[in-house]
Amino acid sequence: MDIPESMKAELASWNGGDGTSLESWRSCMGNFSLAVGYCSVFWPEFIEFEGYLLRKEFSETSLRGFASRKGTTRAAVEGVMNHKHIADLHSVGCEDLSPDKALLLGRILKEIYEVKLKHQFPDRPCIVEFYTPEDEADLYEYQISFWQR
Repeated sequence: MDIPESMKAELASWNGGDGTSLESWRSCMGNFSLAVGYCSVFWPEFIEFEGYLLRKEFSETSLRGFASRKGTTRAAVEGVMNHKHIADLHSVGCEDLSPDKALLLGRILKEIYEVKLKHQFPDRPCIVEFYTPEDEADLYEYQISFWQR
């Protein structure tokens, strides 16, 4: 995995400036509660509901609202219902998000979702999209979503 440039300086500052590897840093900085929490991001639960493929935690009220709009397609409803902002991985105020970290996370999540959806719903091909904003500094606009082809 390519380490984002914004993390290389942090890793290099460890051990009195001798640096550390990403794996060593993770083992020092992480904890098992966070690892369990990240499972919901890196291997999310998807379900089928009335022909839609959705994240398990979807809101039926929101689904009905989007689906009732004139001219809305099922794919558009799924795309809206399944979108997640990379910045929402942690709460507002988590200041270490940067464009290079958002890009890496989004690209990895795209691959994970493609594999998970294909594994879980082999007969229902999906499109997984990682949206990157034109203004890379607009950190809230990095998003991942999926819908059936």
